Amino acid sequence: MNWMVIKRVLVSGAKNFARGGAVSAATVLIMTVTLAIIGSLIFLSALLSFTLNAVKNKVDVSVYFVTTASESEILAVKDQLEKLPQVARVEYTSASEALVAFRARHANDQLTLQALDELGGNPLDASLSVQAKDPSEYESIVNFLEALPALSAAGTSLIDRINYAQNKEVIDRLSLAIRATREIGFAIIILFAVASILIAFATVRLAIYTAKEEISVMRLVGASNTYIQGPFIVTGVITGVIAAVLVLLLLWPATWYAGTKTVGWFGGFDLAVYYGSNFALVFFILMLSGIGLGVVASVLAIHRYLKV
Repeated sequence: MNWMVIKRVLVSGAKNFARGGAVSAATVLIMTVTLAIIGSLIFLSALLSFTLNAVKNKVDVSVYFVTTASESEILAVKDQLEKLPQVARVEYTSASEALVAFRARHANDQLTLQALDELGGNPLDASLSVQAKDPSEYESIVNFLEALPALSAAGTSLIDRINYAQNKEVIDRLSLAIRATREIGFAIIILFAVASILIAFATVRLAIYTAKEEISVMRLVGASNTYIQGPFIVTGVITGVIAAVLVLLLLWPATWYAGTKTVGWFGGFDLAVYYGSNFALVFFILMLSGIGLGVVASVLAIHRYLKV
């Protein structure tokens, strides 16, 4: 196809869109709604990821050491844990730091503080707080610790206890929630993608149907299928681009308004900030989706219903 033919196809597609009037406007409107749904799924996915990560960051396993364990011995265990690919972060809390934190938590509980003072020493153990990259990996980390020959110079075990058993139910529920959220989210995206294609297909089909006689004339004079399809594909691309631009513009006030709510509801997640920092990604997804929907819907409609 030479440049003159390409130019005619482009001009014809633009004219078809302009002459479409109400049909073109309706197609843009439907495509805008479709892309708005896709855009909403992008933000919903980001919000779910932020929420799940926030919950994951609050779940950990604590490893408590015997009071006779030295700091160097505990830090040696910490180094071994940090080398595990499953481990995201390990924090060390000394016995004195644990005591300060305990006193702060029970500042208004004089009976507890009095009982602590009567002990005449520090009954709290030093500990390591271990956070896994994924909640499902805590069990393997605990298995590693239980098999670890962490012995003191006297040959006794350095590890006093691990609180995995107490947190196991919470960790298992979190793992299940993450898997379910990912699977349900993927299913919702597929469902809306199919619905979007069907909606766009129906509206583009209507636009093509209005040009049925023009297509028949083009076939009578010997126009090729590619030449006939070209203008309608161009029209679909124009529709998708305009719809994508409209959605991108509408998202600015929408995310600004919603962002003021989500910051308080979801622990600091601001939709407007996310949109601003990820504008290039959102732009690419919506523009590609709009063009793709327009092209696919045009090709399917003209093939199946106009027998080109």
